[in-house]
Amino acid sequence: MENTSKRLELTAILSKLFESTSNDIIDKVVNLTQGKLYPDFVGVEVGFADKLVIKALSMISGLSPSKINHIYNEFGDIGSAAEEILKSKSQTSLFYEELSVRNVYDTLDKIAKSSGKGSVDLRIKLLNSLLNNASPMEAKYVVRTAVGNLRLGIADYTVLDALALAYTGDKKNRESLERAYNLSSDLGLVAKSVAINGLRGLDEFKVKVGNPIRPMLAERLNSTSEIIEKLGGKCASEYKLDGERVQIHHSQGTVNLFSRRLENITDNYPDIVDLCKKKLKCKECILEGEIVAINAKSGKYLPFQELMHRRRIHGVDEAVKNYPISIILFDALYIDGINLVDSPYVERNSKLVNIVSCSKRIRVVPSKITSTSEEIDSFLQKAILEGCEGLVIKDLRSTYRAGAREFSWIKLKHDYEGEFGDSFDLVVVGAFHGHGKRTGKYGAFLLAAYDKAEDVYKTVCKVGTGFSDENLDEFPRLLTPFIINHCHVRVVSKMKADVWFIPSIVIEVMASEITLSPIHTAEMNSVRAGSGLALRFPKFTGRIRSDKSATDCTTTEEFLKMYQGQLKKVRLK
Repeated sequence: MENTSKRLELTAILSKLFESTSNDIIDKVVNLTQGKLYPDFVGVEVGFADKLVIKALSMISGLSPSKINHIYNEFGDIGSAAEEILKSKSQTSLFYEELSVRNVYDTLDKIAKSSGKGSVDLRIKLLNSLLNNASPMEAKYVVRTAVGNLRLGIADYTVLDALALAYTGDKKNRESLERAYNLSSDLGLVAKSVAINGLRGLDEFKVKVGNPIRPMLAERLNSTSEIIEKLGGKCASEYKLDGERVQIHHSQGTVNLFSRRLENITDNYPDIVDLCKKKLKCKECILEGEIVAINAKSGKYLPFQELMHRRRIHGVDEAVKNYPISIILFDALYIDGINLVDSPYVERNSKLVNIVSCSKRIRVVPSKITSTSEEIDSFLQKAILEGCEGLVIKDLRSTYRAGAREFSWIKLKHDYEGEFGDSFDLVVVGAFHGHGKRTGKYGAFLLAAYDKAEDVYKTVCKVGTGFSDENLDEFPRLLTPFIINHCHVRVVSKMKADVWFIPSIVIEVMASEITLSPIHTAEMNSVRAGSGLALRFPKFTGRIRSDKSATDCTTTEEFLKMYQGQLKKVRLK
């Protein structure tokens, strides 16, 4: 898999692997192909630090830590360093045991769950128990899994394709697997169900408190007239808040909060947990909302950056006092045994309103039923004056399409003083060394959009403006764990960056317009032969989208639609 960048080949290799895997461990194999033990929402990671791997390798090889660190620096990858070290190590164990999936998984699981006094020594001992039995190549991937950096480029959709091919014989059946995944957020569970029961096993997937649902996403349009035309008249206009989207799972007095990336962030927001326990009038529910920072005096919404003071592991109690926040609820997916995912917006909204005891700190999102451009424009101005980004316009008949991005929800932002009328969330795939004042730092970054159809990232711009000195100091720290020595297998780029990254970190940029470019690969040949789409005069807004995973970034399809919207505006003028 590591030696190919072709998705069809990756899918074929995975499919053969799944076909040859017994049903009792297929869930473990699927998770391990992504470098995980459990789905993200479980919150269990192996979390082995590089320096502990170096210590473990020193113990089994007899080499000094400084020598191992030198080899590590030479390869730029701790897994490759482990492979090189084990090549020169003679196998001396009298109790050599061939590694199995179950043994590797169970050992890594023990490492992940070890804590307290003596846990560091135990973790090293457990890792060495694997390395002593591993071939050099096995050691490479065991170590990469341990540090959480497998580097295989296997995305969810590639795994779903491979599962459909392996167990149903046809990739077209991916849609059924994808629906089950969107409701459960658990690829291993989906794999086990389809392996044992075929497509019938997927019918059993239901909404369940504790298993986050993959969030529904909004499309974008640039004018209210386009929105009215698309939705066919009457619609619901809701404030678009500049906060952190959260999914609330409440059951019998227990509340869990999941981020847009489906990570458990409950411990970051103890005050929101208390509010939900006190103010939700139901035994159990799954709700969606936006956590926003507020001005304690005026009650106005504050920018996302203010909220990020609350995204910390330490000093939570102090942050609760210094940075007051509110939870603004906008959807209900499940209430007291009733699955609302397939219910229309108006029904979900009505049930949401009925179970919330509103206060200044918790309430339902401000909304208005609108049917004309004038009504939407007026409500948009009201939202902006209160500190919002804009509006989300929703089809009154729409169901909740978990994991989908479609025109049932449409986001509308206000114009940014002559710049393009929206921002873009793009993933950092490369960097360029700085010059002058930026010598020794990154001077610019290569950014890409997500092509869902091909499951790859395609470049749209090189950005070097908008970065403060603090940003330029922070970015190396953020990006260093994702450095690789070549363009990632899922990145399509004509440009050659000085440094390449695994697509992981998402940042927000503005631009003057979308233009055609022969050197950027997004929607290459879609508008003109030999040209892709690119951002003109891109500028970093200062916002790092830690709440978004790489696949949540702006898509190439969105770029094409926005470019076509630009052309339409020009023709109207």
